[in-house]
This record gives sequence, C-alpha cells and structure tokens, in this order.
Amino acid sequence: MERRDKTETRLHEYASNLAATLRALPFKEMAELVELLSQARLSGKSIYLFGNGGSASTASHFACDLGKGTMKEMAPRVKVVALSDNVPLITAWANDFSFDRVFSEQLANLVQRGDIVIGISTSGNSRNVLEAIDLARGRGAYTVGFVGHPGGRLAGLVDLCIQVPSTLTSQIEDAHLAIQHMISTCLRGAPTDE
Repeated sequence: MERRDKTETRLHEYASNLAATLRALPFKEMAELVELLSQARLSGKSIYLFGNGGSASTASHFACDLGKGTMKEMAPRVKVVALSDNVPLITAWANDFSFDRVFSEQLANLVQRGDIVIGISTSGNSRNVLEAIDLARGRGAYTVGFVGHPGGRLAGLVDLCIQVPSTLTSQIEDAHLAIQHMISTCLRGAPTDE
C-alpha cells in the first residue's frame, strides 16, 4: 500500500509539473507560427518537419495532423512532409555518409525559398537537425525550432523559436506534442473540445 501511495504521489507531481509547464508556454510565438503555416497553406508552400527519437515521433504526428487534420471545405490542403519518416533513405544516408546529414540531404532535394522548415530537438543541439536548418536557411526557407530550456544552438539559429520552459526531456516532449495539437486545432478552425 505504501509503495502504491508513493507511485500515486509521483504521478500527481508529474502531472502538476506538466500543467505548470503548459501554462508557461510561449503563446505569442505559437500564434505567430499558426499565422506562418496558414500563409504557407494559402500560397502553396511546403512544410518540412524532423527530429530524433521522441522528436521524430512528434514530427510524424505533426505532419499527420497538418496534412489530414486541418482539412476544411474550400481551403487548400497543407503540403507537409516529415523527413524522419523515410527510414530507408535515412539509413542509406547514415550508412554511406553520416547520420549528421540524414535530414539536410533530404531537404536538399526538396526545399524551396519561402517553405517552412521545422526542426524539433529537446536539447537544441542535435547535429543532424542543426545541419538541416543551416541548409534551409541557405535556400531561403523560413526556419522554426521546437526546443526545451535553455534551447541549445538551435534556438539562436532559427527565425522563430518555440521554447518549452523545462529541462526535463519527457515534459519537453509532452509539451511539444501539446503545442502541435494546439497549432493544428487553430489551423482547422475547430472548437477546442474536439
């Protein structure tokens, strides 16, 4: 019984900490990203997302929600690709060249001026994310970083930084997923309870 009580206390502490983190999110920057994505949708620009580990999962989820979950009548569809989804291509680049280039080399084939490139990294220091952002900047794309605190190199490299005020990887990942859900909901124009 005592062990279960300790576990329940830890669960409550995690939820309480996460709630505090979510209340302190950078809502101004998030609203700016909603506007940027909305403009990209209307002008036919593409959106590219990527990250490693849990951040790769967030990139995939975000791409799914943008590509399908934001569809509405009489509105253009969002052109979106999660670069972390192509496992054969990722392993080919990693095996033949370097894991640091798995996203930048994919972007080199796709990205154009005015596209939006979103790198997701809890630390902000993932080399393959940084290399892809560097390439995107050189091609005239608008760059966005999803990071935790303190933001790492990515925070200073992107045009727009969405920084979660936490140093805990699990809570940063939780918040990144919540942020993408909020953004997708705004783009869909749906009630917040859906």
